[in-house]
Amino acid sequence: MTAFTSCNPANGEIVFTRAIWPEHQLARCVQTLKSAQQTWQQLTVAERAQQMLQLATQLHTHREELAGLVSLEVGKRTAECLAEIDKSVQLIRYYAQLAPELLQALNIPTQASRSGVAFEALGLVLAVMPWNYPIWQVLRFAVPALMAGNACLVKPAPSVPQCTQRLLELVRAAGLQVLDIAWIAHEQVEDAIRLADAVAFTGSTQTGRVIAALAGKHLKKTVLELGGSNPFIVLADADITAAAHDAANSRFRDAGQSCNAAKRMIVVPEVAEAFIAAFCAEASKLKAGDPRHPDTTLSPLTRADLREVLHSQVLDALAHGATLALGGQVPTTAGFFYPATVLDHVNPRCRVYHEEVFGPVASILRACDEDDALRLANDTPFGLGASIYSADSEHAWQLAQRLETGSVFINRHTSSDLRLPFGGVKSSGYGRELSEFGLYEFVNVKTYWQK
Repeated sequence: MTAFTSCNPANGEIVFTRAIWPEHQLARCVQTLKSAQQTWQQLTVAERAQQMLQLATQLHTHREELAGLVSLEVGKRTAECLAEIDKSVQLIRYYAQLAPELLQALNIPTQASRSGVAFEALGLVLAVMPWNYPIWQVLRFAVPALMAGNACLVKPAPSVPQCTQRLLELVRAAGLQVLDIAWIAHEQVEDAIRLADAVAFTGSTQTGRVIAALAGKHLKKTVLELGGSNPFIVLADADITAAAHDAANSRFRDAGQSCNAAKRMIVVPEVAEAFIAAFCAEASKLKAGDPRHPDTTLSPLTRADLREVLHSQVLDALAHGATLALGGQVPTTAGFFYPATVLDHVNPRCRVYHEEVFGPVASILRACDEDDALRLANDTPFGLGASIYSADSEHAWQLAQRLETGSVFINRHTSSDLRLPFGGVKSSGYGRELSEFGLYEFVNVKTYWQK
């Protein structure tokens, strides 16, 4: 990699290029951040929270400008980009209220005169970040880490330099000196890991394994939020209209480029035909176009190579027994568009059965019965989220306990809530973000005991 380069996914034109750092710049940046962190951790949590709220104000004030940059570089619809900024603001305000209480030292009675637990910063946390939510995912990691007294160094994805640079400018406008951007090549990531005290990574499982191995080599704590192939189970008593609407909303929002989206629609025989018809009808309503236009409901993929991979997965599925219920053709127009696509009769011979599908392509898996639906749901290397649709919520609650996943949503598509932990199992990673659990990921839980 010789530069950070973004292009407009709607037309394929390069819009911005930023050079990578010279090699010596990384060490200088780390030294500066570690010095700033020493001062930052001496503040009370309440004092840190007040300063973080200044960043929330900056984001809110510049929300439309920042959303415009996200739309330009990632290709998401304006409404989706604004929602990303607004959720980031809510995140800061949430932790500003929560952290002062949760990071208080605990007094735990023992035979000692005084004993308990303190929550102290680890130091410098490196984050290697993806491109699909360039503001939210940086802050999802950074806000709780900063609240706990850490400094943060962010290695952004190569395709979102403008979003990242503007975020840093707003961080500086808020008076924060404990977060910086590492404009480094992939080859320098190991050096960054070695210099940091902990590592967060959000991205593909393949890259996550590399990051985990490097972090293990240098004995650095890691949190990995990796891929997902979330099952969306539709049982015989489900509200088909609601299920189809929610499934389409989850699968096709952000052009399907979300790890936490519904991806495998698992249907039992009693409702299979009705659900597939309703789901395809919902998908057929989507209108591709300029993501900044209010009538657009399906945005382009972010890069040309991502579309090539996606289409190869579709062709492979068709070659191995799946049938095309909708879409599946690469448009000839400019930009990296791909139509809303539905693959029926997906089976274990298809790549999409085993791989994460990152784009507007949905897989239909036909289960023999309810138990088979659960088997299919678990028959994946991933374990991020899952949904179950049923009129019997108590029964669905019992079934949810049999799913191998980090979260289960009943009669709702998978999503994230600031108040609930987010993360996965199996090849979807380990560790948690959000809620109080995310706050404790990058702290030293220190026991103290006084005779």
